[in-house]
Amino acid sequence: MAREFDVPVFYRSPIISRVKEARRIDDPRKRDLAPSVLDFGPVRFKIGRHFGFCYGVENAIEIAYRALEEHPEKASAGRIFLLSEMIHNPHVNEDLERRGIRFLRTTTGQQLIPFDELRSEDIVIIPAFGTTREIEADLRERGIEPQTYNTTCPFVEKVWKKSTQIGRQDYTVVVHGKRFHEETRATFSRAQANAPVVVVRDMDETEDLIRVVVGERDATFFFEQFADRYSTGFDPERDLQRIGVVNQTTMLASETAAIAERLRQAMITRFGEAELSNHFADTSDTLCYATKENQDATIAVIEDGADLAIVVGGYNSSNTSHLVDLCEEEMPTFFVSSADRITSPDEIHHFDWHSKSEIESNNWLPENKDRPLDILLTAGASCPDALLDEVIQRVISWYPGALAVDEALAPFAAEAA
Repeated sequence: MAREFDVPVFYRSPIISRVKEARRIDDPRKRDLAPSVLDFGPVRFKIGRHFGFCYGVENAIEIAYRALEEHPEKASAGRIFLLSEMIHNPHVNEDLERRGIRFLRTTTGQQLIPFDELRSEDIVIIPAFGTTREIEADLRERGIEPQTYNTTCPFVEKVWKKSTQIGRQDYTVVVHGKRFHEETRATFSRAQANAPVVVVRDMDETEDLIRVVVGERDATFFFEQFADRYSTGFDPERDLQRIGVVNQTTMLASETAAIAERLRQAMITRFGEAELSNHFADTSDTLCYATKENQDATIAVIEDGADLAIVVGGYNSSNTSHLVDLCEEEMPTFFVSSADRITSPDEIHHFDWHSKSEIESNNWLPENKDRPLDILLTAGASCPDALLDEVIQRVISWYPGALAVDEALAPFAAEAA
């Protein structure tokens, strides 16, 4: 039986939670990726089979709120700290701040509160992305045990363990990720303790790495192309003979698999298939199942068809941006942090993750006269279900003839019963 986490009730929702529970009962093995359809008459929401809080996020939230509950005096005195944002969702982080938690750093590593202000009796919570070995050592030198309230996702830790394992077998660790994302910084730190490390952002950078692997380009090319993305002392000629690929768990799983396969083929080109096992480590078991489930479920809704997509989540959420990327390839897509950004049927404020800025679009909600409007609705792994409820309520308020929520939920109530 799946573990149940103690997540604050205000993150739950009357609409989405009922849909999820009905699907869980009807399909406990999660084999059916067909979307759930909430039919309000003139507008229908096609909801992904998987989205929202994953195991790692619920685990992190439970630990953070437990720290507040167990130490109310420290919270009121402002002596409970988060190393950085616990997860990439502003609503969750803002609620923790309101309850007394203070952030030591930004997600990019900018110091907000100097570590020198910490006291040995303070509590420092490690975020779900984990942290570097260097920061853990720094905290311990100050008398603070970082493992006391450590919310690092178990699937991130799985990547660290695999990196350690293959590093001790003399493989170089190739990380598919964003070099300065908190999780990749942490993975880089852990991996380089046992192995040379290099980070690739995408397939284009992978192709650059392959040019070095097969001898088309030299070390000078490597150091220019991968500046700031390799470990100290990295020697391309020596360190690209045996490799294994791990990823930042929020990246597109399909892209990680494609990058690993492309590098595998490159090693065959250089060393021959008979020697492959001596030059390429199988790390496929490190892919985060929750990230892959969310991405596969989004693809299934896209294939089912919709007029537009609304993706809800924090604007700095990597896994959410990848869901947006998938949707954008097939339909108009609007990435919003909450229902507040949806002003009217004529105006929406949404995030363009390419330019990293919020933009305004007009006449975004099309009018279908001969059939219902179909809206794909999904969310990132750090997004509370309650935020999707608010989006649904906001949109249906513009349709006077829409069914009541209880009527639209009737099919799911029957399944849950």
